[in-house]
Amino acid sequence: MELQSVKQRFGIIGNSSALNRAINVATQVAPTDISVLITGESGTGKEVMPKVIHQLSSRKHGAYIAVNCGAIPEGTIDSELFGHEKGSFTGAHDQRKGYFEVADKGTIFLDEVAELPLPTQVRLLRVLETGEFIRVGSSKPIKTDVRVVAATNENMVEAIQSGKFREDLFYRLSTVPINLPALRNRKEDIHLLFRKFAVDFGEKYRMPAIRLTEDAVQMLINYNWPGNIRQLKNITEQISVIESERTISGEILHGYLPDYKASNLPVLAKNNESEDLNERDLLYKVLFDMKRDLTELRKMVVDILQGNEHLSGEAKSEMIAKLYQEISPNTENVISEPFQIQKKEPTFSNDFEEHIEVEESLSLEDREKELIQKALEKHRGKRKYAAQDLGISERTLYRKIKEYDLK
Repeated sequence: MELQSVKQRFGIIGNSSALNRAINVATQVAPTDISVLITGESGTGKEVMPKVIHQLSSRKHGAYIAVNCGAIPEGTIDSELFGHEKGSFTGAHDQRKGYFEVADKGTIFLDEVAELPLPTQVRLLRVLETGEFIRVGSSKPIKTDVRVVAATNENMVEAIQSGKFREDLFYRLSTVPINLPALRNRKEDIHLLFRKFAVDFGEKYRMPAIRLTEDAVQMLINYNWPGNIRQLKNITEQISVIESERTISGEILHGYLPDYKASNLPVLAKNNESEDLNERDLLYKVLFDMKRDLTELRKMVVDILQGNEHLSGEAKSEMIAKLYQEISPNTENVISEPFQIQKKEPTFSNDFEEHIEVEESLSLEDREKELIQKALEKHRGKRKYAAQDLGISERTLYRKIKEYDLK
């Protein structure tokens, strides 16, 4: 049977390679009677695979019984699975058939199989190996022809090592293992599933289906989804019922995603205060101002060269030096492509080469000090306005004044 047909028949949404692999294995193993163990995190949809296996097998006309092993009390689970005789224990007023007897010629799905108590595991192993079981309170073996599909969200290796689960039973159950991927590993399917659930709940509650803005879609995809598909479905239903707006933004969606983090990448540790950020902004401002000054200087040099051909080389040199002092009178550090950095004053030969040699270092501290001094002079010592002009906090400015011993 084709993959797409299986998806449509059993309502499976998604196109991830891991999901497709799991479906392919289920369809291939379905015609056999091999035991299958389905693994995956809680909420990944493990209960769908046993139905696929049963319906595509020769047992499809037989009974299909799903048993949640973790929901049955330990004292009664043997009776539920294998049945009991009348009077075998207090309350056993009649004889009762167990699931393995009822599901003869069919399929039994043991969900959360790792929760079975050890004595029950021994009984289950016997059924798998011999096809026989004994009712509680009886000594007569009963034959059964049952296909067993089990599922668990636990790490079975750890369960075996801790003595919680029998190793021989594990190998008997997992003749063919099928693993269902977590939703966070199926990112291409997340929005697709959301839209399907949104349409379903829109029809259920007789209202337009909700839809997401682009930022909300990215938030949906980046979320870790610890509860997998079950969690996605629950959140979609919550939003469908609670929100009056049918277009859901990232801001609205954020309120429904606990512990949302936009990225798993490491981030820089931040101080509780914003001083570090303000200092960085100040340094950026310094660099941008330097670049702007140099651009202006370069344009003036070109204008002089092109518009003052009658001037002598010495006159041009004096004019260039004067312009440079007007643009950056106290600058000690300049970075620019057309300049060579050497310890010389700006000079020009009589022939005037298109080349300026300026001695500059790369100290940002002097430039920062200069900008702070200018801001204080501009606002006549008023720190509040000087800090606003510099783009830093007043507290940072006060600390810088003390650090540079400014008046």
